[in-house]
Amino acid sequence: MDEKTMVNDILSNVKSDLTAYQTAISEAENMQLRQTLQQIRNNDESFQYELFKVAQTKGYYQPAQKATITEIQTVKTELEK
Repeated sequence: MDEKTMVNDILSNVKSDLTAYQTAISEAENMQLRQTLQQIRNNDESFQYELFKVAQTKGYYQPAQKATITEIQTVKTELEK
């Protein structure tokens, strides 16, 4: 497995983990558990962003094209309904 594949695989797994943490946080009744999960999630978000920057620098990952002002306004309008 080459480096690019490994980096993208890790990014994908961390993204999935972040979704699972968010679900667990929103369903946790115990405040100590919620706080622990939030801390883990925050650490994973920081790790994901640092790895993303490395991947982007090496050309392993290209973010989506930036949205236009019109596209942003359309989404904003839809969400405000």
